[in-house]
Amino acid sequence: MANLSSGCSVEDFHKIDKEEIEAYKRMAQEVPLKSLMEKASQKRDDYWGKVITYSRKIFVPLTNMCRDTCSYCTFVKHPDNPEAKIMSPEEVLNSAQEGEKNGCKELLFSLGEKPEKRYSKPRQALQYLGYNTMTEYLVDMCDLVIDKTSLLPHVNAGTLSEFELKKLKNVSASMGMMLETTSKRLNKKGGAHYACPDKVPIQRIRTLIAAGKNKVPFTTGILIGIGETFEERIEALLLLEKINNKYGHIQEVIIQNFQRKPDIVMSKHPEPKLTEMLQTIALARIILSPAVSIQAPPNLEKKHLEYVHAGINDWGGISPVTKDFINPQHPWPNINLLETMVNDIGFHLKERLTIYPKFNTPHFLSPTIRDHITRNSSNYDKADKLKSLVTA
Repeated sequence: MANLSSGCSVEDFHKIDKEEIEAYKRMAQEVPLKSLMEKASQKRDDYWGKVITYSRKIFVPLTNMCRDTCSYCTFVKHPDNPEAKIMSPEEVLNSAQEGEKNGCKELLFSLGEKPEKRYSKPRQALQYLGYNTMTEYLVDMCDLVIDKTSLLPHVNAGTLSEFELKKLKNVSASMGMMLETTSKRLNKKGGAHYACPDKVPIQRIRTLIAAGKNKVPFTTGILIGIGETFEERIEALLLLEKINNKYGHIQEVIIQNFQRKPDIVMSKHPEPKLTEMLQTIALARIILSPAVSIQAPPNLEKKHLEYVHAGINDWGGISPVTKDFINPQHPWPNINLLETMVNDIGFHLKERLTIYPKFNTPHFLSPTIRDHITRNSSNYDKADKLKSLVTA
């Protein structure tokens, strides 16, 4: 397991031992996939038991404009597109209240990264609302959700400065940003992240480290099948373990598979095979600390129960109300049906909050969020280990 001295720079985190990468590569090549999955599953069972968790959420796409132009993205709309928008406070609150009526505990804010820094239209729209940046607006929308509902905001706002992270920590239970990959090649012309300033790996790493320094409960992960090599997948997982080993703030790591869509640049790019997902999930479970939750989305693979056999312990957020705006062609599974399927293979499906129990300290939760949880504890009765979260 990688260790760091207290004086490491951001660049030092990006330096992963090549021999360690090769060792895991050899493991994946030489150990049969079934055996690799069994090894990962045993590590999962030893820490998490026979429980697979999920978070019941409402998905709120605060804006679908973004300054990045990822070749695999269907979520983002150019400001000139009539579908491009920033949600109003009224729309945010209506969505939140609809989620609350349907038993959701989490409100996931998802948004494009810093569109106002590239385009005049989102900049003007924000000024009309009384803001200079999307982050400023996001802080107030989190505060609105806390003030008017029992929901816990989880924020996916991409790369953020320490100042922005501190502001958002006050009004959100947790935050997230996919590392996606450590591959610098993908930022070159023809790559999936060409002309995407926020997808330069060092920028993502800076945010991950800043979140750790500021004790932000964090979700991250990798996106496989966008042009990265197998070695780069391993490098990304080792990097995440290295950062978490230093700061201990990573709640969960998502292993997500690229999905073709008809309206994207990569519409003809091959999708990763199920065996690649299983191998990567297993390696993630083996590489990462057992306390880090391993998550894979159940709506992006018909045979998603195989993920359980590869070592996941969490499905992530599932919404009974809103679609998956990132992968709209893939509906969420029915929660009752998913519970039956999980039970049939010897596991128990359990609802959790967006904040995991081990992060129930004042270091990780702001007084605003802790007070919000205490006030609304009766609404969270079915969520995992709530009592310990409220009373800690």
